[in-house]
Amino acid sequence: MEIKTSRPARDIIVYQPGKPVEELERELGLTDSIKVASNENPLGPSPKALEAARGALGGIHRYPDGGGFYLKRALAEFHGLTPEHFTLGNGTNEVLENIAHAFFNPDDPVIISEGAFIVYLIVSQLSECEIRKAPMRDYAHDLDAMAGLVCDRTKAVFIANPNNPTGTAVEEAALRKFIEGLPGHTLAVVDEAYFQYAHREDYPDTSKMIAQYPNVVTLRTFSKVYGLAGLRVGYGIARPELAEIVNKVREPFNVNSLALAGAEAALGDEEHVRRTVSVNAEGREYFVRELARLGIPFVPTQGNFMMAEVGEGMETYEALLREGVIVRPVGGYGFPNHVRISIGAPEENQRVIEALSAVLDNRRGE
Repeated sequence: MEIKTSRPARDIIVYQPGKPVEELERELGLTDSIKVASNENPLGPSPKALEAARGALGGIHRYPDGGGFYLKRALAEFHGLTPEHFTLGNGTNEVLENIAHAFFNPDDPVIISEGAFIVYLIVSQLSECEIRKAPMRDYAHDLDAMAGLVCDRTKAVFIANPNNPTGTAVEEAALRKFIEGLPGHTLAVVDEAYFQYAHREDYPDTSKMIAQYPNVVTLRTFSKVYGLAGLRVGYGIARPELAEIVNKVREPFNVNSLALAGAEAALGDEEHVRRTVSVNAEGREYFVRELARLGIPFVPTQGNFMMAEVGEGMETYEALLREGVIVRPVGGYGFPNHVRISIGAPEENQRVIEALSAVLDNRRGE
């Protein structure tokens, strides 16, 4: 007897994570491979976070603080808000899922941009929403096109700022105009996972807009600039009445004890953040210079990664694997001729350029 699956489970698009180094070396018999595929921090975790996580090890026989009291208190101080403005998640992916659980009903219209982070699509599919996609313009969210899809039933719009995988960002004036044009009952979910890396002068901080716009929900993560991707900690910022609803559907003990301790300590490690942003800026300039030298077009980035137009993306990805370099193919995002390259440590960036050069030389010689 066949057990029938739900419609969302049957039709869902599966998220494909970056290939682990260990898997590549096992498959191809390589050593000394590098992974520049998942936008991780090349400096590693915050030293203060490591120390705090080690200090929490002795208590892992106990359940974690289900409400995340101390981390929320630290976040409230950091953002100049109250603890009631926050909801915690096992990464921002879970926060997105919890938002969907809290507010989405079947057939609710939600609006996303083509070429945006795929998890917005996944959580909307799982909720059986009516998904409306707006095309991008110059690899960026086209807010006018997104606004044209809004109706009086629209439940939410998702904006990644900066966007993954393109690295583009929306300016503050345009974002404010867009939010002000939304119905009051439509959530504006703004994902700022790469917030600290953005360097354009008119880049907005939507956590400061929540007092003015009650329908804004800001997402942040400890996975990127703080270097805690393996601990899985993200958070949402919203008006207390919205955050309370999201917290109602949150799984008990969804953020573990080590993650809570590490994230709280990382939040105060300003020196690690400063060094990370500085190394990323240097790496960004290196890739701008070297990709141009190789004649490879790229999208100027506000993140810690570059999306480069390399011809056939999957073919280039596989060729780079044979060179011991893991990047990210982005055909699933609608960019079949591109790969996404995380900005790493200087020696990793140099390795990427050397491998790309070898792949291009081999292609020309065929």
